[in-house]
Amino acid sequence: MELKVFKFGGASVRDADNIKNVGAIVNSFKEDKILIVVSAMGKTTNALEKIAQSYFDQTKGLRELVDKVKSDHHEVIDELFDDTAAIKSELNDLFVEIDWLIEDEVKDSYDYIYDQIVSVGELLSSRVLNAFFNSIGLNSSWLDVRDIIKTDESYRGAKVDWDSTLSFAKSGISNAFKSADVIVTQGFIGSTNDNQTTTLGREGSDFTASILSYCIDAKEMCIWKDVPGVLTADPRLFKNPIKLDKLTYKEAIEMTYYGAKVIHPKTIKPLENKGIKLYVKPFNNPSADGTLISAEGSNHYPPVIVIEKNQVLISISSNDFSFIAEDHLAMIFSLLDKYRLKVNLMRNTAISFIVCISSEVDRIAGFTEELEKQFTVTQEKDLELITVRHYNDETVQSLIKSKMVLLEERHMSTIQMVIRQVPLQQRIE
Repeated sequence: MELKVFKFGGASVRDADNIKNVGAIVNSFKEDKILIVVSAMGKTTNALEKIAQSYFDQTKGLRELVDKVKSDHHEVIDELFDDTAAIKSELNDLFVEIDWLIEDEVKDSYDYIYDQIVSVGELLSSRVLNAFFNSIGLNSSWLDVRDIIKTDESYRGAKVDWDSTLSFAKSGISNAFKSADVIVTQGFIGSTNDNQTTTLGREGSDFTASILSYCIDAKEMCIWKDVPGVLTADPRLFKNPIKLDKLTYKEAIEMTYYGAKVIHPKTIKPLENKGIKLYVKPFNNPSADGTLISAEGSNHYPPVIVIEKNQVLISISSNDFSFIAEDHLAMIFSLLDKYRLKVNLMRNTAISFIVCISSEVDRIAGFTEELEKQFTVTQEKDLELITVRHYNDETVQSLIKSKMVLLEERHMSTIQMVIRQVPLQQRIE
């Protein structure tokens, strides 16, 4: 009997029909022990983010936002269960955690509040999924991942304490499997050593599954998605992306580092370290091959395109136009770390340092405010960052047609371009 880790995202559990489909998938692996990592249902995370922001800003309509999340979940369980009393009681206990928090005055940082509220999404979905599994005859047990994954106190982007997590995972998960064939737990969340809930960063459920796969020496891990596998481009933006049948760990790490959304960027390395195979498969066609990520992959890849929207290009120059030297760079990177801003592209010239980062208004405001005490800082907003792995000239030219390239970097087999849309100019007759 093999030990496998399955991760199901929000789309795969967004409604009753999809939850039934997940049940059918898991039911087809009766010969294996399966650890299920599940995201919040559908758009629940977005809804909970609105609740967190409304509470922090003390705006009107907060109660209505909470009630909407409750009614959405009750609607799903009414379709799944004949007797809903037990599962509704479990969910109501979780909603009480939100109710208690929003009744108090705002005392904590936004990041802390965010983690306490938004983490409830995964707790809700995992409770529903576990109850459904048991209702269809699967021997399933619910596990609170906060008892397993321990982190520091970097709310909204907590760093994993690997030693503690490894210890808790080996004992907690192995004990849970003694009385169950399927374990359902949550993605995206963890807790500090004093049991304060943290989150691992947006879309962090893939990373959760990877952490647990590493800790329990899983035979393989599978991410079930609403796409056929890993594609050469986002199907929402391109008409004809190609499915990649095989990828090496290295290529997958490069793709996700540059922003490919199909897998969280931190997912691959723990799996590579133990040689755990990763499959990316479609939940609406579970018998399909999907994409295999392992030590062995193709030697040749077609161009792989990643587009990151909502980018900000920040130019930092000394007030007296002197060189940007090592001491200046040390300060800039210290502030980038302080405000937890991820650098997507950067260039250092004699008198300026240029950095492209994803738009996070509050964090960028604090970052630039401190920089302006010593530097001249300018920003260009509403940009796109286009990255092409294994690029060719034809692909690049097609992507920048009618666009202005503000910054370009080429290295090895990768090109990155920060671009602005330029409206087509038409001559007045």
